[in-house]
Amino acid sequence: MTETVTAETYDFGTEVGRLLDLVVHSLYSDREIFLRELVANAADATDKRRFLALSDGALALPENPAIKISTDKLTQTITISDHGTGMSKEELADHLGTIARSGTAAFTSSLAAKSPEERPSLIGQFGVGFYSAFMVADEVEVISRKAGHQEAWAWLSNGKGKYTIKPAARDESGTTIILHIKPEAEEFLEPLRIKTIIRKWADHIALPIELEEDGKFASVTEGNALWRRNKSEISKEDYTAFYRHTGHAWDEPWATIHWRAEGTLEFSALLFIPSSKPFMPVEETRESKVRLHVKRMFITDEARLLPNWLSFVTGVVDTEDLPLNVSREILQATPVLDKIRKALVNRVLSELKSQAKDSETFKTFQDNFGAVLKEGLYDDTGHAADIAGLLRFASTKEDATTLDDYIARMPEGQSDIYYLAGDATNLKTSPQLEGFAEKGYEVLLLADPIDAFWPTRMESYKDKKLKSASQAASLFAPAESSADITALCENLAKALEGKVSGVTASTRLKDSPAMLVASEAGPDLAMQRMLRRAGRPVFGLPPALEINPGHKLIQALATRAELESEANLLLDLAKLQEGDLPEDPAAFVRHIANAIAGA
Repeated sequence: MTETVTAETYDFGTEVGRLLDLVVHSLYSDREIFLRELVANAADATDKRRFLALSDGALALPENPAIKISTDKLTQTITISDHGTGMSKEELADHLGTIARSGTAAFTSSLAAKSPEERPSLIGQFGVGFYSAFMVADEVEVISRKAGHQEAWAWLSNGKGKYTIKPAARDESGTTIILHIKPEAEEFLEPLRIKTIIRKWADHIALPIELEEDGKFASVTEGNALWRRNKSEISKEDYTAFYRHTGHAWDEPWATIHWRAEGTLEFSALLFIPSSKPFMPVEETRESKVRLHVKRMFITDEARLLPNWLSFVTGVVDTEDLPLNVSREILQATPVLDKIRKALVNRVLSELKSQAKDSETFKTFQDNFGAVLKEGLYDDTGHAADIAGLLRFASTKEDATTLDDYIARMPEGQSDIYYLAGDATNLKTSPQLEGFAEKGYEVLLLADPIDAFWPTRMESYKDKKLKSASQAASLFAPAESSADITALCENLAKALEGKVSGVTASTRLKDSPAMLVASEAGPDLAMQRMLRRAGRPVFGLPPALEINPGHKLIQALATRAELESEANLLLDLAKLQEGDLPEDPAAFVRHIANAIAGA
């Protein structure tokens, strides 16, 4: 007499209500993650079977194994099927009936004594990914047949505290998961939606994923993890195609960085530096979007694998060593991740140093991304010297010079590196440069907005201090003034009280009538302009005004008794020369008109 096996119902082995609520509502930020998790489990099961078949031929996989996915709008179901190891009745209860008891984790532990080369590459770690199915399904059915066994079993649950196991039928070993989709998740019944999710999260896993459309299954994944192949096998065209696919770009990569780190930390990286600016300026995004994969499975592009000053770099990093949290969406702050970040930064800087040997080639890069790279001079003191050594700067003597070449040209007596930050249209004609030209001192001309900030943070390069030309009053000897000029300085200072910290005669002005000079103790003129434009307060003393005793305008002012109007006009002229606006543009226009009429 044959014993009839009936369905058996069990309680979950943990506080299922609280844990399932956590999985469904808190653990994952996006419902589409359910498909990534179930595909990862199917891939793991297939890899496990492939590994076990090495010692037991009876467990060999069928020809051309794949993960098959189909949708049915009539029954409101999604079906995901694999040719993996499958599960027995006991394993269904053990692995699916107890939340956070991962079959993958247990299997991996059993292989601890084996070498990395002997172990299969498994994705799952925590045993909760399966339960993400309840984000989109109000009932989940699992039909599984363990490899090497004849019987199959079904596991069913609505995720509300109990599950049922009963006999089932399956023609071959493996697992089929049937999701009964909630009404509010019907979007996932669309094949196009499924295809989009697969291409986003699992496009490069080794196992093909086939989607049923119009009654036929066809592969929807690329399955080409280019970064895992040897460089000798990859053509320039292959790299370009992958760069354009992953980076949504149309240009050629300016540089391609492909290597595999081996040893205590193992990962593969394929990074690209674009040859042109993106349509959306990198400065607006400010965050690295290098894609992080774990064993070919996409995890996130928000791991901040590179700092903001390398945000123009695109590509993929794939590791088998990175610990992830249970959702695999929020990365833990682990030493492994820090080591990967450090290795990536060093490798990108090494590539830039290599490319910088060709000035013309590097000019293309700096024109596109030099301003972004300069953020590293301000944000990252650990790499500031390396970055500064790479960059080229316009100067009063060269169109593009390195800091090392600048230092090599310094005349005897010059001990500091001088720079002038400001708007490109005003820099070359700034009165700040007149005295430096007479001394034969070269001045760097810095026109990017970030140039107003990084020199004060970096402070020096190779023991040479970085000093703003607008704060170099002590470099020039005081002028010997006549009684008329001395009186003029006193009268101008009185008329401009509160607007300038003082008025002195200058020895460095040759062609300009006057200029502003910032105190050496506070922000330079460029920084003050940036602060004002941002609506931020400017602390410290206001700038001083230096006048040119030999200029006709100054000599004419020395003969006038009433100076209030002229003093403000002179101050506005000095501001304009620095790329700043007059405090009262309308009053400035009136002063100019009156001066012309008087002339």
